[in-house]
Amino acid sequence: MKFTKSQRTIKQNRALHKYFELVAGTLNEAGLDMRKTLKPEIDIPWSKESVKEYLWRPIQKAQLQKRSTTELDRKDINIIYETLNRFLGEKLGVHTPFPSLEELEEETKKWKNTNT
Repeated sequence: MKFTKSQRTIKQNRALHKYFELVAGTLNEAGLDMRKTLKPEIDIPWSKESVKEYLWRPIQKAQLQKRSTTELDRKDINIIYETLNRFLGEKLGVHTPFPSLEELEEETKKWKNTNT
């Protein structure tokens, strides 16, 4: 019998990228900017892309040995989120909840209303 893992859903993918955006905002609001190794005196704000590359992806690689978020199944996202959320809380004192389905649907409605 062959088991196939269920790939993440489109809604999970949207929630994942929304989470990256929310974490970036939380870190920036807390004054916890990125620092370039060669230029530590320069403030570099977080973006959803930098959250993905510098926070999410290293945990993903270390815990699950998966290089791309496209390889993640439904359970993987929870595993990585719990690790990242624990780190952000313990080390930096910030917490960003993972977006709910309702939040994503509301955001989609707002976007559609402003673009029609």
